[in-house]
Amino acid sequence: MDQDIPVAERLQPIPKSKGEPRRGGLAIASAILLVGLVGGGAAGFLNRPPASPTAKETESTPTATPTENLLGHLPYEEAPLSELEAVSADGQIKLRRAAAERFRAMVAAAQQEGVVLVPLSGFRSKQDQDYLFFEVKEQQAQRTTERALVSAPPGYSEHHTGYAVDIGDGHRPNTHLKESFEDTPAFQWLQKNAARFSFELSFPRNNPQGVSYEPWHWRFVGDRHSLQTFYRARQLTPRN
Repeated sequence: MDQDIPVAERLQPIPKSKGEPRRGGLAIASAILLVGLVGGGAAGFLNRPPASPTAKETESTPTATPTENLLGHLPYEEAPLSELEAVSADGQIKLRRAAAERFRAMVAAAQQEGVVLVPLSGFRSKQDQDYLFFEVKEQQAQRTTERALVSAPPGYSEHHTGYAVDIGDGHRPNTHLKESFEDTPAFQWLQKNAARFSFELSFPRNNPQGVSYEPWHWRFVGDRHSLQTFYRARQLTPRN
């Protein structure tokens, strides 16, 4: 919004008094002195930095920029296949290079403490997500809004980025992709140690996106690009 431009104050002329007698040299000297003072004041005024605008002048109504989302999910681009590395023994589950490196280090650290972290899902293309969202929705006779609570529409999944990974407990496969995963040693270890490897839980309870609680879904935020990728999601206000 345009700001009002302050108008400079004008110096008022000294009014002449009619009929006032001349005072000779003293009057002239006084006039010269007065002109000098006024002139100096004017110069100081003109050279003075502009006054800071008042709160009223700077007050404006902020315009909120809506965050693009679809059924609570934010849009994400697919990671280039050339930047993906395998994190599973069969080579099928992949993450971006930086995330893969830190994930393998995290798995090794957990294993030293007797905890087995198993990658269940990593990078997914939009075509893969299309099946998971629409085909499974039809198979389970779910409404679109119901399906969105547990799965992102294609183009709106963190898995597209190559930074998100679903993790299971190798000793408790019956808890894979279930809320009961939170009761496993694997989840408890992740809560204490995942941040050391730059992984964070994407959808905790009462998350601001309104997505169902997913204790198995973690995302990597350990470099500049991953932080930029998830900036919008991390700036959302948590729900009470």
